[in-house]
Amino acid sequence: MGKSDFLSPKAIANRIKSKGLQKLRWYCQMCQKQCRDENGFKCHCMSESHQRQLLLASENPQQFMDYFSEEFRNDFLELLRRRFGTKRVHNNIVYNEYISHREHIHMNATQWETLTDFTKWLGREGLCKVDETPKGWYIQYIDRDPETIRRQQEQERKKKQDLDDEEKTAKFIEQQVRRGLEGKELEMPVYTELNRENEEEKVTFNLNKGASTSVAASSKTSVLGQNALKMVEGAVKRKEAAHSSGQSKEKKKKSALDEIMELEEEKKRTSRRDYWLQPEIIVKIVTKKLGEKYHKKKAVVKEVIDKYTAVVKVIDSGDKLKLDQTHLETVIPAPGKKVMVLNGGYRGNEGILESINEKRFSVTITIDSLVIRRRAAQTQPRLNSGGFGK
Repeated sequence: MGKSDFLSPKAIANRIKSKGLQKLRWYCQMCQKQCRDENGFKCHCMSESHQRQLLLASENPQQFMDYFSEEFRNDFLELLRRRFGTKRVHNNIVYNEYISHREHIHMNATQWETLTDFTKWLGREGLCKVDETPKGWYIQYIDRDPETIRRQQEQERKKKQDLDDEEKTAKFIEQQVRRGLEGKELEMPVYTELNRENEEEKVTFNLNKGASTSVAASSKTSVLGQNALKMVEGAVKRKEAAHSSGQSKEKKKKSALDEIMELEEEKKRTSRRDYWLQPEIIVKIVTKKLGEKYHKKKAVVKEVIDKYTAVVKVIDSGDKLKLDQTHLETVIPAPGKKVMVLNGGYRGNEGILESINEKRFSVTITIDSLVIRRRAAQTQPRLNSGGFGK
């Protein structure tokens, strides 16, 4: 292979070395060339191209410095706007991300000597909000994009319009209420003093329906009479409905078995939970994520954590596993074995499994001489030799 071959080991090594960032002391900003060591930088400074760039820079050094300063400022603000938006961020974080790019403009070629000076300049120019803290300087980009300003103005206009609509609605309602009250004049009651001319005369009160001493009293009595009439009619209707329902209940007497079944259903509705794990019950591992070694193996629940997680001990191997209840299912025992109700109205009670009806997916258990028939879930049974569930 030739010396300058693109696929030669030396060429590949040179490209790998030139990818990363090198030392700033061996970087020439005028030529925008990065050298890997001191000898390379010395050879570059002695080259004709570098000498020509120095001659050009010496003719108008301020022009080159302004150009580099403008490029550094634009790239820095563009990164701040795109990466962090209008969030408050430490200036050193933004600067470290900026200089990670290999072709960036170095700060020593600009008009700012330090990052602090550049941060203060951004605050004076109104490009960013800057504040100093014990941890350093923080900057926040001020978005002056015309599109953003227009969007903010539209949002403010919409909020103002919504407020105006609410005020108009409130005024309209107030006018309606005022119009309704204008046609009605409030009648104030007239109070008279109760005088007794003859001391021996007995004081009597006439409580007849038509008797009234003033216009206000008559109007008040009529209103009260209407309200009382409505209350009496409602009470009569409720009494008749209660009487009819009582008669229907008397006619149709419920048996003891029906009452027990109703109580069981009510308990089932009020006591069901979405967790069913209990200690010392036998379960089956149904998940395949643990491999074939534990798939469909029986285990005993040793501990229940946070109601939904169980520490189980495999019966065959004695291994202990921590599994979620979705990875377990209960085991249907043989008739005559003990079971525990894991969910429903009789949760936590033990009983004896009497029979299993596979066609109807139901079982019959006895709890304290009480026979209960339960329907098991077809897709995920919750029966085992230690428990009875959903």
